[in-house]
Amino acid sequence: MQYAQLGRSGLKVSRLCLGTMNFGFVTDEAVAFRIMDEAVASGINFFDTANVYGGPQRPDMEKGFGISEEIIGRWLEKSGRRDRIVLATKVYQPMDLGPNDRRLSACHIRKACEDSLRRLKTDHIDLYQMHHIDRLTPWEEIWQAMELLVRQGKVLYIGSSNFAGWDIATAQAEARSRRFMGLVAEQSLYNLAVRNVELEVIPACRYYGLGLLPWSPLGGGLLGGVLRGVRDGRRAAPEMRQAVERCRPRLEKYEALCDDLGERPADVALAWLLHNPVVAAPIVGPRTLEQLTSALCSLDVALDADTLRALDEIWPGPGGEAPQAYAW
Repeated sequence: MQYAQLGRSGLKVSRLCLGTMNFGFVTDEAVAFRIMDEAVASGINFFDTANVYGGPQRPDMEKGFGISEEIIGRWLEKSGRRDRIVLATKVYQPMDLGPNDRRLSACHIRKACEDSLRRLKTDHIDLYQMHHIDRLTPWEEIWQAMELLVRQGKVLYIGSSNFAGWDIATAQAEARSRRFMGLVAEQSLYNLAVRNVELEVIPACRYYGLGLLPWSPLGGGLLGGVLRGVRDGRRAAPEMRQAVERCRPRLEKYEALCDDLGERPADVALAWLLHNPVVAAPIVGPRTLEQLTSALCSLDVALDADTLRALDEIWPGPGGEAPQAYAW
């Protein structure tokens, strides 16, 4: 396993992060336990979850919140491996029907953290991430709540998710004025097919010393050899079939390039993310043990300059960083 610093922090994390959104939703507890066992055995020390993962994610649906955290908590208790894991979870999403059971008020941050600690069966969270920006709550309130959790030893590092570049800048300016470390990581949608963060989020992460944690690194399966799967008779969801038709010319070129390289498309997509120095660890969310072991192969894939240029031609980004991407 390879390891990297998480942003400007001194914390070392594995270059692949185990995402657990499927635990309790499409992956049952027994399989989730086997996946976590194998992850640790392979050297993965970075687990990502969220308080809302594991079931329905709308407050008007049948309650299913916290199941992923509960499964991880039972595994940690049974395995005794808490000290070997960099454990990340998130706060923001609705966790009940009350007006203060969501977003980033100090009230909700305090309660959400206590609830996550209880479900995870641990006394601290290594990386506590804001799942979304909350522009209705002032940064003075957010940072005051986070500082208290750090002083209490309940949280070690703070991260963000789905922030814009200017949100990162605003958060860090306020943290600096409070002599607080602020953010060390940003979790964003980033893959070959969706490269919007190259405009401003990645430059902000580089400037402020945040490690980027790409979620959906395979584009929900689009970059994982979907055309080959169709040829092999595998059925895809209607949304995926529509995405395939929209991207078919690019997918045909992409999968042909991967064939020429002798590499699987999923491994190439992950290796492309890993070559970016701002990326700390793509988040892989296996539903099965086989998907986890498959993802580990990406660490051995090296992409040369010609391959990187070919990938840019197939999956062009926004043109670089702002403002040069759209102005002289």
